[in-house]
Amino acid sequence: MSADTRSHRVAGQNSGPGRRRPVQQRSQERYQRLLDACAGLLDEVGATALTTKEVAHRAQVPIGTLYQFFAGKEDLLAALAGRNLDRYLERLDRRLRDEAPAGTAGFTDLAVDEFVAMKRAVPGFGQVDFGLAGAAVPAGVRDDRHLLDSDLDNNTAVALRLQALGGELFTTADPAALTLSLRVALEAADAVLKLAFRSAPDGDPALIAECKRLVRCYLAEQLGPR
Repeated sequence: MSADTRSHRVAGQNSGPGRRRPVQQRSQERYQRLLDACAGLLDEVGATALTTKEVAHRAQVPIGTLYQFFAGKEDLLAALAGRNLDRYLERLDRRLRDEAPAGTAGFTDLAVDEFVAMKRAVPGFGQVDFGLAGAAVPAGVRDDRHLLDSDLDNNTAVALRLQALGGELFTTADPAALTLSLRVALEAADAVLKLAFRSAPDGDPALIAECKRLVRCYLAEQLGPR
């Protein structure tokens, strides 16, 4: 699969449930400003204390403008999770094209590296990555397992996007089994990386390395050497 084809398949995926996405430039700017404000506040107060009123105030827009785009707090966090996933896949896609890693092991290492890089540098990512990163579900969020897609749990939605991004790397006679394997790999990686960032502010390097090794070994067993 060519890089252009891979990029098209990734960009063509729907990153979230049906939310009103602005068309006009001014509305787009306000929409992104609201997400930026949400991300910044997450680092300051956390997901449980976040309020739509404070997000609107930080973004310097009327609260009514926020509700033009988002039904409430859950919708706002879902939009941020969707944007985070889109940006993560764009970053990973660029690295895959630039570095052309060998097999699923190389793909795994780059996937973990990009997640860790965003965890260190992207505002709000420690609280909301592709879903809620904390154990507590804040008030106003009814179903934190389906922030990216109303029909799929968050890690299944991410697994399908990674499956599309990997293209020929993940050829299999049973796509459903592949999706399940990627979902399990994501669950395992998420647990180890949470431990890594609890152990050190920038992520414990030894635990990050173990995360890569765990996922590489698991996928090699499930998919065979590639």
